[in-house]
Amino acid sequence: MVLLATAVCTKAGKAIVSRQFVEMTRTRIEGLLAAFPKLMNTGKQHTFVETESVRYVYQPLEKLYMVLITTKNSNILEDLETLRLFSRVIPEYCRVLEESEISEHCFDLIFAFDEIVALGYRENVNLAQIRTFTEMDSHEEKVFRAVRETQEREAKAEMRRKAKELQQARRDAERQGKKAPGFGGFGSGGVSGGGSAASMITDTIIEPEKPKVTPAVMRADAAGLACEAGLYIIRPSGPSKALKLGAKGKDVENFVDKLKSEGEHVTSSTKRSSEAAKVLSPPVNVESVHLKIEEKISLTCGRDGGLQNMEVHGMIMLRVSDEKQGRIRLQVENDDKKGIQLQTHPNVDKKLFTTDSLIGLKNPEKSFPLNNDVGVLKWRLQTTEDSFIPLTINCWPSESATGCDVNIEYELQEDTLELNDVIISIPVPAGVGAPLIGELDGEYRHDSRKNILEWCLPVIDAKNKSGSLEFSIAGQPNDFFPINVSFVSKKNYCNIQVGGISHVDSSSPVRFSLETMFLVDKYEIL
Repeated sequence: MVLLATAVCTKAGKAIVSRQFVEMTRTRIEGLLAAFPKLMNTGKQHTFVETESVRYVYQPLEKLYMVLITTKNSNILEDLETLRLFSRVIPEYCRVLEESEISEHCFDLIFAFDEIVALGYRENVNLAQIRTFTEMDSHEEKVFRAVRETQEREAKAEMRRKAKELQQARRDAERQGKKAPGFGGFGSGGVSGGGSAASMITDTIIEPEKPKVTPAVMRADAAGLACEAGLYIIRPSGPSKALKLGAKGKDVENFVDKLKSEGEHVTSSTKRSSEAAKVLSPPVNVESVHLKIEEKISLTCGRDGGLQNMEVHGMIMLRVSDEKQGRIRLQVENDDKKGIQLQTHPNVDKKLFTTDSLIGLKNPEKSFPLNNDVGVLKWRLQTTEDSFIPLTINCWPSESATGCDVNIEYELQEDTLELNDVIISIPVPAGVGAPLIGELDGEYRHDSRKNILEWCLPVIDAKNKSGSLEFSIAGQPNDFFPINVSFVSKKNYCNIQVGGISHVDSSSPVRFSLETMFLVDKYEIL
């Protein structure tokens, strides 16, 4: 068997991803794939077609084709067996068999294709071995990364200690009326003053880390750095999950530049992380007085119903960045009817809070700390009442002749909430393939490596209170537990808000910005 190339193409013959195993130009492979649809006879079902020089062995994949291009003297039975293995590899990396999904995981597919065929000949591998080879987990790299992170933490701690020493020396010198001493630098040069040295080190410490941009091509050296080597991507747009053991920066940059010069669109893997941060992004205009109301829920339910335990912890945090606004009071509006327990900060006037629902310092002449997030009020709710569950999840697995039919439903019980980016994670049995999805509200993702089916819902609110998911897969009813739920919300669960802020002396209103977050610490159905 001599396999010339393999490709995933549209029904019109447009290549989405192609891998050549022998010397073949881009023009040649494009021409062969463009001629492929014209050779098929409509109305007749075949698995291969032939020309004078090559044979096409193909399998339909919904709106696409999985095509192998071989020589005419190759063994057709081996070709069909290889084709079946190629067709099983694609669902391992792509949720849906669509052009955009294939393009997004194109490099993952190419690395898997290279494990199946080498130099035109089939390798003796199965699907599990392909998955293991492409992951390329390295214990040595994990150890190296752990050691490096430890060294970085120790270096930062040492820098902070040095900065404190320099600042203390500067304060002592100013207190004694002496000139701040200079601190020797490298060689004959030095920093002229302790204050500048301390601030320079402090700035280095508190400077936020810049996100590392991962290039779209991660194992280009393994896949071939030129089209002539057998790599042909129509629209690459995703990073490979394979481990990068060595760095070939210049080669990768040259390869990316070559793709761009040919009209390809290459994007980085940081695109999704920016989209995921939109829901709980802080207010655009942060005032000199900024409030943050944060709640976290921890909930455990039984699979047959019944709340085992539910805890909600909340806190109001105040940040003042202008010393003129330091002497203020917060008007708290408590409309909660769930029976929460409130607790103020030790420096807050408890009598004032009890009588007038105002949060102010015991000593009204003092100001709140500047540029620090200060927790002024916190609350706690613990209950086992089923009516307090914000989002109920019911899972009904029933055994069938082929495995299990699973029906999952959700219902929002707290109408005032609006939950965003809801993900319901259902464990599924390993090694039985992807589940067959029936009825579905929202979207789903199947992670074959973690053996998890994720039911994704962008928004659950009063207009979208309930929904269901049905799927079938081989397994037992106990295989689908525990179910975990995650979400974020801009509305808090307990009805506690800040109605306004005023100055202590004049009682005039103070402009402030407010940020509200309701997060999940643990939410599981056992």
